[in-house]
Parts: sequence; structure tokens; C-alpha cells
Amino acid sequence: MTKSKRIAAIDWMRGFVMILMVVDHVSMAYNAQHNSSDSASLYVSGTPLPELDFFIRWVSHLCAPVFVFLAGTALAISVERKVSRGIDSWQIDKDILLRGAFIALLDPTIISLFSGRMTIQVLYAIGVAMMCMALLRRFSTTVLIMSALAWIGFGEMLTAMVWPPQDNTESIVAALLVSTYATSTMVIKYPLLPWLAMMILGWVFGRYLLLYKDGKIKIGPVTLLFSLGVSALLAFLYIRYNNGYGNMFLYREDNSWQHWLHVSKYPPSASFTFLELGIMSIIMATMIWAERIIGDRPNGILLVFGQTAMIFYLVHRLILEGTATYGGLRHFSDLNTSLLISAVMLVFLYPFCLWYRGFKAKHPHSIWLKYL
Repeated sequence: MTKSKRIAAIDWMRGFVMILMVVDHVSMAYNAQHNSSDSASLYVSGTPLPELDFFIRWVSHLCAPVFVFLAGTALAISVERKVSRGIDSWQIDKDILLRGAFIALLDPTIISLFSGRMTIQVLYAIGVAMMCMALLRRFSTTVLIMSALAWIGFGEMLTAMVWPPQDNTESIVAALLVSTYATSTMVIKYPLLPWLAMMILGWVFGRYLLLYKDGKIKIGPVTLLFSLGVSALLAFLYIRYNNGYGNMFLYREDNSWQHWLHVSKYPPSASFTFLELGIMSIIMATMIWAERIIGDRPNGILLVFGQTAMIFYLVHRLILEGTATYGGLRHFSDLNTSLLISAVMLVFLYPFCLWYRGFKAKHPHSIWLKYL
């Protein structure tokens, strides 16, 4: 077993969802039966939700919330440590703003080029939310928690004012902030404000980890995460059972397990947010407990993928979108073929990410490698 200043379970969690992400992105690019009805603007009432296709898509819902939440956690740990070392506040803000801008610009530039249309998705949400943290980091933990929960609880009211899906009215500005937008030349699926709420919660968790490490908080991360996870899942069940507000217009049509889990990702509903963050919390609590027993396994698949998440994302996404858009492979396969391709891609990505992690460690002062 090796000792590390990092909590390996956080990287494991990130690595776990990166694997799920590959499966979903391969299906999105190549699978003609890919299920993507997780929005009131996309789902037609009464449409069947085949069990396997639906489940493969549904498990990938965990990816973006974990990615965004843990981006907030990592940023908080990095920034709070810089603050404690007395690094100039403007220098810290500048680093946050530059990193956030770099990440956000990847979507409208290189991702869009390979996708064949303007694509504003999770990197935009992460990057701009990160830039917002340059200001929000100055607020107390209580204010940050209240702000995030206020959006999760009441954001649907604002969204309903500018995005009634039944009216088929869409606005680019509204989509960048709270809703969605889609044409043949542009797609916006990750509005800033709901994903910023998840990053804020991740930031608060990062602050908590530092305080716990310093002995200022007695409740351990396993207990905290498990308790919060159960609470979030109970909130999800309450909202989904009542089948009204909190579902972002994507309601449960029957009592099948598919419809209980058929929640709105675009834009994120309260039921989606509580479900995914609840699942994440319980899995991460289990991983932290397991880390204490088995150690961090420095070359383990989950750890390697989790520590190279950005380059992992870019490489697999550009390969898939490039071959689908310019190689004529868009929706050429079925689900089984997509799963096989996913396995092959993961086999390729592991040695690449292992090499990249070592290469990055040898060049700690590289500006570009710092961002990737």
C-alpha cells in the first residue's frame, strides 16, 4: 500500500464515471437506437423505454453531476490551500478565471469542430461555473449551501418562465443560463445555473475535507456522505412519487422502474439532481471506506482514469465525434456493437492515460499540461 496526500476514492469516483461516459458517448455516436429522451423537450408521451437501452443510458446520468461536483471539490482544495499559504488573492482569481475560460472554450471550438455543429455542453458548464467561483469562493459555507439548495428547490420556477417545452419556444440566452436549445447547427444542453449549484456543493465538500483533515470537524466523510446520500435519495423518491413540481415537466407515466428513473437531465430537475448526487454520495462513501482497507493502488484503472480525466475526456470524445461526423460512422451500429467498441476504447485509453500521467508529472511547470 502507498500513502498519498490525495484521497484516492475521489479519483476512483471520477474514474468510475469516466468509464460509464465512454459507454454512453460511443452509443451516442454510433448506436442507431441510442436512447436520449431525458428531457421534456425530447420525450414524446407514450414512447416505449426498452429496458436494456434505457438502463445503459440511465447509468451514464451519473457522469456529469460527478464530474461537475468533483471539479468543485478539487478546485476548493487547491484554492483553500493557496489561501492558507498566503498567495495573493488576485493571482488565485486569475488562475481560476484562466483555467475556467480554457475549459469553457473547448466546447465552442475543438469539440464543435469535431461534432460538425456548435456544441455547448458539459465543458462550457464546468468552465463558466469555475469562473463564477472566483467570486463565490469569498462567501461562507452556509451562504453557498443555501444558494445551491435554493436553485435546486426553486430553479424550476425561473426555468418555466423562459422554457415551457410544450410551447416549443427556445432562446439561446435562456439556454446558456437555465434551459436548452437545439437546431441542426447548434445544441445547448448544459445551462450554467443548475450545474453551478452542483459545483458549489462540490466546493463546500472540498472545504469540509480540509477542515476534517485539520481536526476541526469530527464527522467523518463516510458517515457524512452516506447520510447525505440517503437524504438525497429520499428527497428524490418524494418528488418522483408526487409527480409534479421538481420534475422539470418530465413526469412519471406509470409505476415501471423505467418511469421512476426517467428524470430530466436537460435541464437538470430537482429529482435528477437529488437522485444522482445521492447515488454519488453513497458510492463515494463506500469507496472511501474501501480505500482504508486496500490502499490507493497507484496504477489501478479507476485511479489512473480519475487522475487524467480531462485528457481522457478530450481524446475519446474527439475520436468518437470525428469518426462519426467525418468518417460516416454516425449511428452505424446497434447497442451490442457499441458496447464492444466501448471495451476496445477503454483498453486503448488505459495505457495512454498511464503514460500521460507520468509525462505530466515530469513537466510540473507546463502551463498547457496544468490545464489538461
